Amino acid sequence: MSNQQQTKNEAAIYYPLDDQLPPVGQSIEVAPGVRWLRMRLPFALDHINLWLLRDQFNGVDGWTIVDCGIANDETKASWQAIFATQLEGLPVLRVIVTHMHPDHVGLSQWLCEKWNAPLWISMTDYLTAQWLSCKEGGAAVGARAGGGGSADHFQKHGLTAPEDLEKIRARSNYYSNMVPGVPRQYRRVLDGEIISIGGNDWQVIMGYGHAPEHASLFCKNLKVLISGDMLLPRISTNVSVYDADPDADPLGLYLYSLTKYLPLPNDTLVLPSHGKPFVGIKPRIEQLNAHHDERLADALGACQKPITAREIVPVLFKRELDIHQLTFAMGEAIAHLNYLLRRGKLDRQLCEDGVLRFSAV
Repeated sequence: MSNQQQTKNEAAIYYPLDDQLPPVGQSIEVAPGVRWLRMRLPFALDHINLWLLRDQFNGVDGWTIVDCGIANDETKASWQAIFATQLEGLPVLRVIVTHMHPDHVGLSQWLCEKWNAPLWISMTDYLTAQWLSCKEGGAAVGARAGGGGSADHFQKHGLTAPEDLEKIRARSNYYSNMVPGVPRQYRRVLDGEIISIGGNDWQVIMGYGHAPEHASLFCKNLKVLISGDMLLPRISTNVSVYDADPDADPLGLYLYSLTKYLPLPNDTLVLPSHGKPFVGIKPRIEQLNAHHDERLADALGACQKPITAREIVPVLFKRELDIHQLTFAMGEAIAHLNYLLRRGKLDRQLCEDGVLRFSAV
């Protein structure tokens, strides 16, 4: 994308609430019956946006929650403040989770039990969250025993520094610490289905690549899209390859998924999980496509000689990375290399040192 086109797209994206943000424990109405909450996260990406939708479900007036925050005492306290001051004395009737990442599903069990409310989520993300959150028999057990996990996955892609591998192995309970459990039952959300919430119809748009089966919600009547992590206003969504599916093509799935939002009206108010509500779906998608085109070109250019994903990381990410950020960067570097490999632009070879290296065809 040219600098002129980039500037044009940036001008076409605007923020109708300007710099207004809801204080923790309070909410802002962004559309009739739609309230914006904001809760803290203990990461560089330091917040998540959550949503309250005025609802009537099974003949009872109340609220539907969209996304939950991570499971910690601070987030629970923020929710308690919301319950005390923002619900107009009405109950929570159901909890909808866009996808299985900890900041979205972490407190789902606590919220559903507190309100005796059902969890609505895609099947793939529910089962993945259930598997990853299980300390006794889930993904963390094999990693602690040295039988796979992220450390072995990244080591095969050239991350060989012992201190980095040790730190990654020490994070084997990273997911389950923030998602201690999910409800034992759930209601499956399907692509294209219409969910009636408070007299408005919300269409489910499934996206792929960022999470296994990510559910966004679009209301034509309100011209509102709850985009989750699929469309963020200023940062690009993380798209990673994980150890359980090492040959996956999440970037291809993500770029395909972006096309599903193009038919929506461009004046739709987009409610993202991070950043501020914005308007300008089409120019934002153009920016995201251009961003990944540039990163793919950078990766392909670096592969003129055999190279590992670890060696690609500084090509794609120009800043210093802590271990948390490095794991995301490694996953994303592998995603870009796998994308090029799937499309015949790269060859991949398992070398004598047990490390995978990629080279341009």
